Amino acid sequence: MITIKFAFFLLLSLLFLALNSIFCKLALSNNFIDAFSFTMYRILFGSITLILIYLYKRKKLHFSIKKNWLSSLMLFLYAICFSYSFLNIEAGVGTLLLFAVVQLVMVIFSLFHKEKINFQKIVGILLALFGLIYLLYPKESFELSLFHAFLMIIAGISWAVYTVLGKKSSDSLYNTTDNFAKALIFVVIFYLLFSPENSFTSEKGILLAFISGSLTSAIGYLLWYEVLPKIQLITAGIIQLFVPIISIVISIIFLNESLTITLLLSTVIIFAGILLTIFSKKV
Repeated sequence: MITIKFAFFLLLSLLFLALNSIFCKLALSNNFIDAFSFTMYRILFGSITLILIYLYKRKKLHFSIKKNWLSSLMLFLYAICFSYSFLNIEAGVGTLLLFAVVQLVMVIFSLFHKEKINFQKIVGILLALFGLIYLLYPKESFELSLFHAFLMIIAGISWAVYTVLGKKSSDSLYNTTDNFAKALIFVVIFYLLFSPENSFTSEKGILLAFISGSLTSAIGYLLWYEVLPKIQLITAGIIQLFVPIISIVISIIFLNESLTITLLLSTVIIFAGILLTIFSKKV
């Protein structure tokens, strides 16, 4: 049974997921900060926020040496690919691509978990995937960097795995805090391996990374891990496709991104697939 509290947490987490794309694109497109630094500060501020919340609620801090390494790696991989992808992809398109990939991976996971799926859900899923293919298909009137699209696909796969792992979470605060703290280790490893050059920051860039890390990431993912155990994997994947709809609207209004025919049609097709799947009868 859906409660008001559950619905509020779910809607707020989806809004925060959408705003992550907006803040990241705003910071990078205006050269307020580079992609690596944005990711680093985002995870750092997220970790600090969650640790402070954890200490306030639990009065002591505890990290697991054995647990949450895979989820932490997936969190970092999502965040780093997410940032570098937005160097050459619009916020609305990138978010649509990200969560369409998430849906596909979540469907695959749900089948492995033997969750029940009916014909209408299958049609809805296929329709949403057709919308994704239409978005990615090369067109003269719509340019999309395949390399940066590939990075967003990796981010989508990583977020899907992170979501699946969160389905088993019995303590959202502990797991999210532990994930963010361990993700900082992967930030350091990435820096040592690839030594990102031309790093730069500004007050506006750090501020956007702070908002993205502390609010829309730390709190958003905490809420997401809170609602995940209460819904099916396939439902979680489909619901997240509302995120790009929100992101596209915000990006057009505040980032002056264009609403192309390709983006409009692919959004309508994917959204129709979502509705078909959500309102399908239970089996």
